[in-house]
Amino acid sequence: MNAIANHLLFASEAELVGLGGAAVLVMAVIALWAERRRARTARFDNVGWVPWTSIFVFCTMIGSAMMLLAIKSFAAG
Repeated sequence: MNAIANHLLFASEAELVGLGGAAVLVMAVIALWAERRRARTARFDNVGWVPWTSIFVFCTMIGSAMMLLAIKSFAAG
């Protein structure tokens, strides 16, 4: 655990942005899974109130932009 903490403490900004982008993309995958689960429910009146599609689109756009910024920084050195 100490090695992970040291790596995060001394990580560059590009690495931190890349890790944040990966976390946001994981949230997008969870939102996609939740939307598909809601769409396949047997009871059409029991769908819930969370806008999973909007969360998926927002997280995908933000996570992709963060990953693109991290890749550009890694390539620049």
